[in-house]
Amino acid sequence: MKRYSRTIWMLLPLLLLGCNSNTAPTNPAGTTSSVSTAAPDSQPSSLDPKQDKGVGPVSSLTLEPINSKLAKEGDGLFQKNCTACHRMEKRRVGPPLAGVTARRTPEWIMNMILNPTEMLEKNATAKELLAEYSTQMANMNVTQEQARAILEYLRTKEDSHAKD
Repeated sequence: MKRYSRTIWMLLPLLLLGCNSNTAPTNPAGTTSSVSTAAPDSQPSSLDPKQDKGVGPVSSLTLEPINSKLAKEGDGLFQKNCTACHRMEKRRVGPPLAGVTARRTPEWIMNMILNPTEMLEKNATAKELLAEYSTQMANMNVTQEQARAILEYLRTKEDSHAKD
């Protein structure tokens, strides 16, 4: 029994490191938005979800009308990276995402996609979601441009009646 305990304690740090690998996101190019970046700790930890920009590289984002080409790219990225844990209309491992753009700021959504580990450590809204769903969002190591495409796809799925 002692042997198994020692093995588990030796492997646990490796497992945790594998789940929390971070890759610096790249800046978007040719998207229909304007993105500004700021230091991760510049955001207060507790804000109204409709004003909370989260913790991460995106501090300001100006949205224009939905870009269908970008949304289509985002759909593919969503199918590849997000559907293991998320559905639009029903709870899975993570919350349903229909209407998320009506409940959260675009900056918060992008920061959650790009910076889930720090968001779950420092952002009150992300902590509440972690408490409710009991599963930490994985870092999918997408670029900032890819996260912006996923956000554009999510904008096409607005439904104000959807719950976190």
